[in-house]
Amino acid sequence: MTHLLPQLVNTFGQDLKRRHGQRVHKIAINAGFTCPNRDGSKGRGGCTFCNNVSFSPNARNQPSVGEQIRKGRAVIRKRTGARHFIAYFQAYTNTYAEVERLDELYRQALREPDVVGLSIGTRPDCVPDEVLDLLADYQAEGHEVWLELGLQSAFDQTLERVNRGHGFAEYQDAARRARGRGLKVCTHLIVGLPGEGPEHALQTLERVVSEGVDGLKLHPLHVVKGTLLANQWRRGEYRPWPLETYIETAADLIEATPPEVLYHRLTGTAPASLLLAPAWCARKWQVIDGIAETLIQRGTRQGSAWPHPPTTEEVISWNSSALPET
Repeated sequence: MTHLLPQLVNTFGQDLKRRHGQRVHKIAINAGFTCPNRDGSKGRGGCTFCNNVSFSPNARNQPSVGEQIRKGRAVIRKRTGARHFIAYFQAYTNTYAEVERLDELYRQALREPDVVGLSIGTRPDCVPDEVLDLLADYQAEGHEVWLELGLQSAFDQTLERVNRGHGFAEYQDAARRARGRGLKVCTHLIVGLPGEGPEHALQTLERVVSEGVDGLKLHPLHVVKGTLLANQWRRGEYRPWPLETYIETAADLIEATPPEVLYHRLTGTAPASLLLAPAWCARKWQVIDGIAETLIQRGTRQGSAWPHPPTTEEVISWNSSALPET
């Protein structure tokens, strides 16, 4: 079913291939950042679902950005054949430093000859204007630039429940300022947060779309070791969603998403050494195939439930990106 996904969903990978003429792959970077929800400026311990030992942002002997790209390039080239890359600053809050330090780190990635751009993962409350101006400068130089904002939910009560440290208003402000500079915004949404059902996910999507968004990442909430959520799960205070519920909800969200919005991700996994529940979060392709199969059975695709369903021409343009591998 996975091979049918580009006919059903407007994916980031296919969009990159269409625009760059070949496969472009992300290389995940850990640049040693921390988070204001961990260092005491806003809170301690981080979000309830965040594993405190899965990354080592302040570890000694942290490889440089260039070293991480070189190692990642070797692995990805062998696995996928990709020859162009986006440096994905992923671990923790990747705008949480002085702008001069950020420019130094980002430039290390952009100096790599086969890196075509940056994807910067951060929190909505950590993107001051000077950081957005810096990213806009890179874009003006011709680099691909994405600002990835970790919202997770549009419900302030949920965000407080998971100790997020910000509300929806901070997201609105950050997204508006970023898009006002012409930057592309990809919003991260976690499906299945404590106290939320499918209706919350749909309402969150509606609020995000109403603000304007260029990309989306969906992630099922999973329980990993070393988190407050793990303790809540052990006490029976949180029960993960069944696979079927996640698949049905993801399909609903895809149908309600405007056809021009790019899906960067439809599910997420955790290392087997950390994952406690649900077990299906270790089976990425089963989830993706399930979403594709559900859309096929329904006879729907991205935008089918949006006020302006995709035209035949739009669907053809999505499918026309099946270029030969290079």
